[in-house]
Amino acid sequence: METIGRTDGGGPRLPLGRYLARDGSSGGDVALDCSRPHAACLVGKRGSGKSNTLALLAEGLLPVDGVVPVVVDPMGAFTGLDTVGATVREPRVSPTAIPPREWPRLVGLDPTTGAGALVWTAATACSTVAAMQAHVADEQPGAARRVAANHLARADAWDVFAPDGLRAPTEPTVLDLSGCSERAANAVVRAVATGLYERRLADEGPLPWLLVDEAHLFLDGVAASALDMVLTRGRAPGVSLVLATQRPDALPETAISQADLLATHRLTGRADTATVAGARGDYVDGPVERRIPSGVGELLLFDDATERAHSVRIDERTTPHGGTTPTVGTDGYE
Repeated sequence: METIGRTDGGGPRLPLGRYLARDGSSGGDVALDCSRPHAACLVGKRGSGKSNTLALLAEGLLPVDGVVPVVVDPMGAFTGLDTVGATVREPRVSPTAIPPREWPRLVGLDPTTGAGALVWTAATACSTVAAMQAHVADEQPGAARRVAANHLARADAWDVFAPDGLRAPTEPTVLDLSGCSERAANAVVRAVATGLYERRLADEGPLPWLLVDEAHLFLDGVAASALDMVLTRGRAPGVSLVLATQRPDALPETAISQADLLATHRLTGRADTATVAGARGDYVDGPVERRIPSGVGELLLFDDATERAHSVRIDERTTPHGGTTPTVGTDGYE
């Protein structure tokens, strides 16, 4: 069995699938290295198999000693991982996990305005949202106080903040964010990504793999800087990151350049295929566009360790898919 992601033969690996020949037939078994940290981007159109691949990675990591998968699940597609040992959580995080300077942006305010500055000051002085609201209420009446109070009330209604909230899971975890707004989900991902990185800087706990579905939701919000930190500095402390998205053109240049694994399912958009071709085109002979898969569950994986492109038919996940698309049948939605 060939192992993608390393050039030596040692260490744990997870089953990935089988090689896919040009004529569509399947070849030998393929595995993915999980003995060391990796940064990966996983792209593809909706319905091309991204969620299956991400779940397969999580399933493969579960039995590996010394590592722990943490799945960011904005669509409720990975709750079935609880059948194989992962804990599904509707997470709460501490307000102090978000730096005070980020609080105005988190709640939708410009920090240079009166209301934004007031939220910044409240976040600096307080450790709970309730205390921040009380801090704002003590200010002189006016438009800034009213706007700041309204935005903090909305943040409180997200129901994702708790003084002793989740920070750095050491057990397999699915962060079920399917009921969260985009801003609330960004707060959770910011806190958890930072927590995992800081835990490993202290050389504590297993090596985490942070698997982020619908990653484009987090690349413009308050979670972006934490994900960028893991991308650029996570290798030394041992934090792996997988960013999955249907919009490869939304990935920042840092993600494309720092990823040692770039994997693509089916793509049709010209900008999307150009992004992939421009990133790793020298790993294949001829136009990359001809190698990009057309079938569901087929993957083209560019590996910096071997400086090769691998065509793979991905195995089916064993856990149920929690985010299947409703279809109309004879008895209505199925």
